[in-house]
Amino acid sequence: MSARNSKANKAAARERLREERERQAKKDRARRQLVVAGSAVAVLAVAGGIGYAVVQANKPSQWETAAEATTVTAPKNTSGANGTTVVVGEASAKKTLELYEDSRCPVCATFEQSVGSTIEKDVEAGKYKIRYVGATFIDDAVPGEGSKNALSALGAALDVSPEAFLKYKAALYSTEFHPEENDDKFGEDSYLLEVAESVPALKGNAAFKKNVEEGTFDAWAMKMSKAFDDSGVKGTPTLKMDGKPVTVEGTDNPPMTPEQFTTAITAALKG
Repeated sequence: MSARNSKANKAAARERLREERERQAKKDRARRQLVVAGSAVAVLAVAGGIGYAVVQANKPSQWETAAEATTVTAPKNTSGANGTTVVVGEASAKKTLELYEDSRCPVCATFEQSVGSTIEKDVEAGKYKIRYVGATFIDDAVPGEGSKNALSALGAALDVSPEAFLKYKAALYSTEFHPEENDDKFGEDSYLLEVAESVPALKGNAAFKKNVEEGTFDAWAMKMSKAFDDSGVKGTPTLKMDGKPVTVEGTDNPPMTPEQFTTAITAALKG
């Protein structure tokens, strides 16, 4: 082989090697660009995910939105601002018993189980009307939403009739259905509907079911809760007759037995 050919071959080989190195370098640059781009996308995705999580965390809850609502759908059989005046009984009854209760309240459940039927009979007899004021403070003390959800469902029962409201309230407080204070079963629509099946006027009632599941009266429940907060009442159950406390004589305690209640209410009716 001549020296000239040998040099030419070596030159060609070096050129091919240079071209191969350039191609490899281009591939390496492209690969690095893809890695950088992918990393940037991943960072953006993580940042976006964090951003979304922060937005969701700061988004008002269903009940916060309901509390801020400017338009309130109130149940039938109500009156006053936002329908928060709930009076049940004969219009001719001269006296009004104010009843302040929280649906999750265990003491309210004991009170209703013991005295509720006496109140219902008195109302039917026209001895007095009752004005119901619903509270939701237990949802803050024992985290949950059962008080609010049950109050909204009570609104749905009131929309059916005052009688359905009273029967449903009694069922919610009954030994059969009332949960322990730390058990937020009233936060489940399905459970509230199960309780309603024990009330003839609500059993299979499609309108009631729809209002419970769609939260038709959620905003009303929150306005009612605010009415309780604004009342100055500090605990439940609290009873007042025309604004004056109804308690066991010599104490600040509500009457918790039929006998205590009859004595206290008789005195209140005379006052």
